[in-house]
Amino acid sequence: MVAAVINIFALLLLFISFLKSNKKTKGALKIALFKGLGLAPQLISLVALIGIIFAFLPPELIKEFLGGSFSLIQVGGAALFGAVMMIPSLIALPLAGSLIDAGASYTPVAAFITTLTMVGFVTIPVELKELGKKITIYRNGLALIFALVIAFMIGVFI
Repeated sequence: MVAAVINIFALLLLFISFLKSNKKTKGALKIALFKGLGLAPQLISLVALIGIIFAFLPPELIKEFLGGSFSLIQVGGAALFGAVMMIPSLIALPLAGSLIDAGASYTPVAAFITTLTMVGFVTIPVELKELGKKITIYRNGLALIFALVIAFMIGVFI
């Protein structure tokens, strides 16, 4: 239902944009189309990779490592895995749902998702260059702490 409301709102804004400036709206849509087509191979390859992983990784194994009783090792491993991965949220959120459906607990999955979106070990070289050492360390350190706090809160309240 929420997705339908968002899509209707986006279409309404697109219509208003067409009314305001037909030429600019067509130009923006053209740019969006080419950017989307540029991202398509990466998204398709990520979806295929996730499909292959789930084809060879039985749900029982996922349940064994990420499910069952609460363990700091589970949460730490999931957080570390999320921090070093470079997966768009568009792919990561369905992956998290699949992990939960396969028997994973909410806390490690939340740790994976929050560190995936908040901590950027892969982007550290770029951050060091653009932001400097101090800001990079503070940003990633605080992001890791807050990601783990969020994961534990999700585990407590769900």
